[in-house]
Amino acid sequence: MKDYDYIVIGSGFGGSVAALRLAEKGYKVAVIEQGKRYRSKDFPKTNWNFRKYFWIPKIGFYGIQALTLLKDVFVLHGTGVGGGSLVYANNLIVPPDEAFDNPVWGGPGWKEKLTPFYEKAKIMLGVTKSEVITHADKLLRECAEDAGVGDTFHVNDVGVYFGEPGVTVSDPYFDGQGPDRTGCILCGGCMVGCRHGAKNTLDMNYLFLAEKLGVDIIPETRVVDVQPNDSENYILITKKVTGIVKRKMVYHAGGVVFSGGVMGTVKLLHRCKSKGSLPNISQQLGNFVRTNSEAIQGVVAKGKDVDYSKGIAITSGIYPDKNTHIETCRYGKGQGAMSLLATLLVDKHDYVPRPILWLWNIIRHPLVFLRSMNPIGVSEKSTYVLVMQTISNYMRFDYKRRWWRLGKRSMNSNCDTDQKVPAYIPVANEYTRRLAEKIDGDPAASITEIFLNTSTTAHIMGGCVMADNPENGVIDHKGQIFGYTNLYVADGSIVPANLGVNPSLTITAMAEYILDQVPEKI
Repeated sequence: MKDYDYIVIGSGFGGSVAALRLAEKGYKVAVIEQGKRYRSKDFPKTNWNFRKYFWIPKIGFYGIQALTLLKDVFVLHGTGVGGGSLVYANNLIVPPDEAFDNPVWGGPGWKEKLTPFYEKAKIMLGVTKSEVITHADKLLRECAEDAGVGDTFHVNDVGVYFGEPGVTVSDPYFDGQGPDRTGCILCGGCMVGCRHGAKNTLDMNYLFLAEKLGVDIIPETRVVDVQPNDSENYILITKKVTGIVKRKMVYHAGGVVFSGGVMGTVKLLHRCKSKGSLPNISQQLGNFVRTNSEAIQGVVAKGKDVDYSKGIAITSGIYPDKNTHIETCRYGKGQGAMSLLATLLVDKHDYVPRPILWLWNIIRHPLVFLRSMNPIGVSEKSTYVLVMQTISNYMRFDYKRRWWRLGKRSMNSNCDTDQKVPAYIPVANEYTRRLAEKIDGDPAASITEIFLNTSTTAHIMGGCVMADNPENGVIDHKGQIFGYTNLYVADGSIVPANLGVNPSLTITAMAEYILDQVPEKI
C-alpha cells in the first residue's frame, strides 16, 4: 500500500491544476490516470491508425480519443496523461456573459469571481491570439457578413507556441523551468496529437512543473473504488488498464480530488455510492449534465484541388446570435478517420423521421451520397463546423442495472427533463449550408444525430454541480463533496451551465478557484 497526502484521479484540465497546486502547498501527491503517457513522437501520424488514436482498451486500442455512445448523447472525450488537452482544439476562451446568467450557478457574480483565475489559467496555458487566418476562416466571416453579423467575427485565443516554425527553443513560458518548445508548423494535426511540441498540452505546463515538485504520475491505471477508513483517510482500489493481467493495487490518501472528467468522475462516484463505499453522496449526482448545446457538422468540398487541412485546429468564430457561437475546425492531411461518423445533412420534420428524410435525400442526390462515401483525401477537402450555445438544456446520468448487461449496473443518460438536450439545432444546419455554398461542397452531419436522434458533443459538462446544500448539488463552493472531508471534485463535471464556447479555460479556472481554497500543509 502506497501512502499520499492527496491522490488526484485524472490528469486533464482539472487534475493537472490540482496536482501542481497541492504540491506547491507542500502535500505529497500522486496522479492516477487510466490513459497512457505520450511523448510528442508517440502520437499517430494519422487517425486512421485506430490502435494508436482511439481509446478502446477492451480490444487493445490505447489512443487519446475516446468515444462513448449513451441513449441521448454521443460523447467525444480525451484520455491519456494530459487528459483532454492531448486531443482538444487548443481554444481557450472566456465565455460570454450569457453563460453566467443561468441560476444553476447558485447566484450572481461568478464571472467576476472567476476573473483572477481565468487570468492565472491563461498564463499557465500560454494563451495567445491565433497567428493564422485560414481560407475557411475567411469564408466563415463572409457567411457572417451575408447574415448581417460580420462584426461578430473574431480570432480565437489559443494555447499554441507560434515561434519560428519547426525551430526548437528553450522554455519560453516559465523562465526556463518548463520543457523545450518547437514553433508550430501549421500542419493541422492538433486533434490527433501534436507531434512537434508546439501545442500547450498539460504535460507541457501544469503536469511538467508538478513532476518537478515530486508529484508521482501513475498512468494506465483506473480507480475502481474509493473507501473511507477509520482514520478519516481514504483507500483507493485501482486496476491496471493495459496488458493481459489486470493487476490490482491499493493506495492510501488523506484526501482525493476527482478529476476524471464527466465520463470518469460521475461514473466513479455513482459506483462508489451504489456499492456503499461513499453512500452519503448527494442524490443530485448526475443531474444537470450539459452538452454545451452542441452540434458537430461539416462540409466536404467537391473539388480535388483544395486543402483545408493547413493551420491549427480552430482559429476563429462568429456569433450569429447572442446565444450561439460557431467555429470552423480542421484535421491534418491524411487524418480523415472521423469522417466515418458523418453522413448527409438533413433537417428535422414534425411528422417524418430523419432517417426517412435521409433516404429521400439519397434518392434525390445519389452523386452527393457517393461522394460522401469516399474517404480518399477527405481531411484536405473537409471543414468541420462546431456550433455551441449558452441556451439552457440538460440531461441526467443515472447508474442502474441494465437487462442487456445481465443485471450489472452501468451509466446511461436520461433526457426526461423540461429542457431536453437537442439533437437538432436549426442554426447549425443553416450555417453549415451557408458555408457549403461558399466552399462549393456537400454539407454533412453526425450519423448518431440523424439515425439515433442523439446529440453529439466534444464538451460534456456537469453532473457534480456546486450548491449551498446537498439537496441542490453535489459539492459545496469550495469544491468539497457534501458529507465527506477532503474529497474534492475539480473537472468539467462542476461546470453547471452551457458555456457556448470551448470549456477548457473555464474548467482550468474553476479548478484554480477550488485549489486556491485548500489550506497549506501544516
